[in-house]
Amino acid sequence: MANLPYGVFSRGGDTPRCGVAIGDHVVDLAALAASGLLGEAARGWGLDEPGINSFMAAGPEAWAALRARLTDLLAEDGSADLRDNAELRARALVPMTGVSMHLPFRVTGYTDFYAGRQHAFNSGSILRGPQNALTPNWPHMPIGYNGRVSTVVVSGTPVRRPLGQVRSEGTEMPELTACRRLDIEVEFGAVVATPTEMGETLSVAEAWEHLFGFVLLNDWSARDIQRWEGQPLGPFQSKAFATSISPWIVTRAALEPFRCGPPERDTPLLPYLQEPEDYFFDLTLEAHLTPEGGTPSRIVRTNTKHLYYCAPQLLTHHALCGCRMQTGDLLGSGTISGPEREAFGCLMEQTWGGRDPVDLSAGGSRVFLEDGDSVTLTGWGEVNGQRIGFGRCEGTILPAPQKVGRTG
Repeated sequence: MANLPYGVFSRGGDTPRCGVAIGDHVVDLAALAASGLLGEAARGWGLDEPGINSFMAAGPEAWAALRARLTDLLAEDGSADLRDNAELRARALVPMTGVSMHLPFRVTGYTDFYAGRQHAFNSGSILRGPQNALTPNWPHMPIGYNGRVSTVVVSGTPVRRPLGQVRSEGTEMPELTACRRLDIEVEFGAVVATPTEMGETLSVAEAWEHLFGFVLLNDWSARDIQRWEGQPLGPFQSKAFATSISPWIVTRAALEPFRCGPPERDTPLLPYLQEPEDYFFDLTLEAHLTPEGGTPSRIVRTNTKHLYYCAPQLLTHHALCGCRMQTGDLLGSGTISGPEREAFGCLMEQTWGGRDPVDLSAGGSRVFLEDGDSVTLTGWGEVNGQRIGFGRCEGTILPAPQKVGRTG
């Protein structure tokens, strides 16, 4: 009851539509809206659509109204409107075991940031040495790149190992090859709900009000392709082949108990990035790796409080130049790493660039991902015995294409 995350589901041959998770069931919001139990306003929220974009665009008053009404309808001591209507309950409360989950919203834009200081320091140390780990601009602003919307996929979608250009050490020419250094990135994704106009800017406090909620995000990364292509414009094909997100959006309202303050900063931020309230979260994130036919091994345990920039700061900086933000924009945090090795949020850091393999619990080890490996991200917050979860964000690695082109 404290969570009530939003997603999009279908069963059988039904059209995907909006739902809310409660226990081991999905509440069919379209069915409730059609019954009239959500009020007249709900007819304009697009709850029968295959994405919650229309509802997100309706704004905070609509979000609060629906959350309050669902709480009333679903509580044991709440309204009898649903409890005493057996026929509607049978239609509106759908067992999760019988549904397929889809992308919870239509992703209109995707920007991935580099907002974790420990990750920025670790990756910079691996590539350039600890003396030059952080670039001069990093402590002053969130660094990001525009990713591909077309390959943002829902949890459970397989990920094909990418082909790309790679140049090996000591060689003059690159080669076309399947990625040999395939990696994960444990991230937190923020979902933009209400848009801005082109030329409009946002304060950090205003940006907070434009955010609907959060998802788990795995930014699959081809490190060898990235190393060769990254100069001078940064990631391109090394990041464009897949980004997985969890099927449930956990709202700001559900995460209120887990808000916390910013990290210590030795460099002051410019005034437009300073946060007037606590916009960070204390949430545990884990990644488990399961070899094909094997057992899961936990390879990452970190926390969102290790981020250096919070989600509204990312949105504020994104809109600073007048960039138009849209309902359904997805903002990735970048890899979230803590101070210890187990809290490093990707294999590049865990293995220190491939030098130190990660041991798996049932034997064997990994430097980077192998074909058939499945990776599952989970996340939760817990306070006073109350636990809010994000579900699972998972994907399995398929072999690379055998040739370039459909016919070779």
